[in-house]
Amino acid sequence: MPDPEPLDTHQKALSINLDAHAFGSFAEIGAGQEVARWFLQVGAASGTVAKTISAYDKEVSDDLYGAGTRYVSRPRLQSMLEHEWAQLLSQLNATRGATTRFFSFVDTVSARNFAGDNECHGWIGLRFQMQPFGPPSDVILHINLRDNSNLAQQAAVGILGVNLIYASTHNLSSAVEFLAQIAADLPLSRIEIDSVALKGPAFDHWDPRAVHATLVANQHAEAVVFPFDGDLVPCTDLLYKKAVVIAPAAYNLTERLNGQMLQAALASLPKQDLAQSKGSIGFFSFRCAAAANDQSADLTVPQILERVDALQKLGSGVLVFRQREIYKLAAFVNRFTKARIHVAAEIPVLMRALQDNYADLAGGLLEGIAHLFRENVRLSIFPTPVSAMQGGLAAAVLNGWKWKEVNGFVGARDLEPPEPMNHLYRYLIGSNFILPMNLPAK
Repeated sequence: MPDPEPLDTHQKALSINLDAHAFGSFAEIGAGQEVARWFLQVGAASGTVAKTISAYDKEVSDDLYGAGTRYVSRPRLQSMLEHEWAQLLSQLNATRGATTRFFSFVDTVSARNFAGDNECHGWIGLRFQMQPFGPPSDVILHINLRDNSNLAQQAAVGILGVNLIYASTHNLSSAVEFLAQIAADLPLSRIEIDSVALKGPAFDHWDPRAVHATLVANQHAEAVVFPFDGDLVPCTDLLYKKAVVIAPAAYNLTERLNGQMLQAALASLPKQDLAQSKGSIGFFSFRCAAAANDQSADLTVPQILERVDALQKLGSGVLVFRQREIYKLAAFVNRFTKARIHVAAEIPVLMRALQDNYADLAGGLLEGIAHLFRENVRLSIFPTPVSAMQGGLAAAVLNGWKWKEVNGFVGARDLEPPEPMNHLYRYLIGSNFILPMNLPAK
């Protein structure tokens, strides 16, 4: 038999309303009451909705959930979840608990404002029971809203909320299935899920790091971060208004990457960059999607975690990005900070950036380079051992690149690209877009 057609949002909301054992409350701040609206408009809402509330006013919100936290934050969401769950059980557990699987859905969202100059993101939470009188399980998501209008962002939050409540009943067999259901009908161009926190019996058998890696491997997020301390948080928590250094880890260069290079780039950040930001932070990074002309497959979740483990042993966190081009990585980071981004890399990464054909851009190489440096990027290029140049860049040699060796290394100033690239290359160095670095002290 063919697989049944997937349910749309209307059908999912109605099926939950018709489930005689599911009953819960909705508390939403920001982006309207789009999740509750679905359940109220599809019919039979009295079978599901115990209460819906929208505490928009800050004083009202503080009175309900406590003061002292940012309104769009995980601590605020956690306070909402605890308050709504406690109230739901205190009012209904005695009379309905024996036959009801209770849930509380909460969200606090900053949708696009009138000026269009705010960070469009939010926190989504769900606490639910798998059986009557059962212990609760929690799901907490951080999302980035990618639509260009407030109304479209509201609609996306509504779909996501319905998907989450539906998935908590029907799609708990694996993290892949669960996340796919949450993101159903919401492509990455609309909503990005870059952090998932899970707790309770529904998720006891899931590996949190594997769930985190699945977000980027299965195109639910452009990137996820694995901090050095192991606390899995959304990218905005670490990158917000920071001066950022990123060290791309090319697949054939992993064994030569070291924390000294990253630390040297951090130490050389201009004082002006630091003065205009909230400190600095550095990450190793790698992509998980294969290049368009690459015969290899995308990295699997186990492969992603293996590379993360290897890089974290070098002393820094890791940013796992879907796409290959450095300018796309820089554009992603620039969503969270206006400080200059420094890419700490060796010669092969620089040569790749200058040889890529940028087939997805009408202007090819010139447009790709313009995109890269328009994103307020500087390439901090460290000397590379000659052995690595000879072993990993045969194709580049055949394309006319030359270099000279200095004490067994090749530096940025020792490169000689072929005509006419050499003119552009000298301009980029002379204009300080490419910053030749010294070998880091051992």
